[in-house]
Amino acid sequence: MSTSSDGSLKAIFYALGANGAIALAKFGAALFTGSNAMLAEAIHSLADCTNQIFLLIGIRETKKQPDAAHPMGYGRVVYFWAMMVALLLFFMGGAFSVIEGIEHFKHPQTISNPVVALLVLGVSVVLEAFSLHGAMREINKIAQGKSLYRWFRETRQSELLVVAGEDIAALLGLAIAFVAVGLTVLTGNGLWDACGSIAVGVLLMMVAIFIMREVKAMITGESLAPETVAAIRAQIEASPEVEAVLHLITLQWGEQWMIAVQAKMQRQASDLALIDAINVVEAGLQQRWPQAKWCFFEPDIDTSAD
Repeated sequence: MSTSSDGSLKAIFYALGANGAIALAKFGAALFTGSNAMLAEAIHSLADCTNQIFLLIGIRETKKQPDAAHPMGYGRVVYFWAMMVALLLFFMGGAFSVIEGIEHFKHPQTISNPVVALLVLGVSVVLEAFSLHGAMREINKIAQGKSLYRWFRETRQSELLVVAGEDIAALLGLAIAFVAVGLTVLTGNGLWDACGSIAVGVLLMMVAIFIMREVKAMITGESLAPETVAAIRAQIEASPEVEAVLHLITLQWGEQWMIAVQAKMQRQASDLALIDAINVVEAGLQQRWPQAKWCFFEPDIDTSAD
């Protein structure tokens, strides 16, 4: 059975291959044409390649077996690497592009061989679109009809969130760079190229901040998606062994889940029968959701009416 990381790995490798080819083409074009917007785009693509390597490291570390120091395993380590990616995107991609743009705004330069720059940008759009298509295909498999924005806000797959966010930012950045280079060629004014570099940098920093906000919530400890929590509650309440669910806590732990239940149980003939009833409910949860590795079940009484 495939896991959610399989789809993330595919999206990461799509992005790594595309961004590696794009970075080489952009650096060559930047050196050949002297375009600042193209240089900003090249640095952005290089940062993206590094980001995808970070994500691969994170996914590999999640496979480490639990130990005494980490009894619930290393599933959440991928969130750390996702935050590193967001920081790298902000500083190496965004801030550097803004600084370069400001510097060349003060000292504008013309672009030589603009046809080469525009051609490389066009090829980059095709490659980035291929990478985004791969990411979107994996997202559509798990989004369950949600809009892209809603999926971004509710997903717990940090690596797929980062790849998709980077690809979207890259396509928008390429559009900005294309316009900046075009206006520089048409007007002969190098300020347009500098403005393009600044705009690309601001865009990357905005995307990085959005990713940081989402990953921060995952690091802090997020529950499962709302519809999943509702389905878990409904299944427990439908169990004949359970009279009522008093409290339900869920936690996303990388690819795996932790579920803690406090419930009022139906009366049982003995304590052993009560244990058996709890085991039946837990087994039902883990059969339906194999990723629910940890189920903690506490029988209790309802004191809310007291």
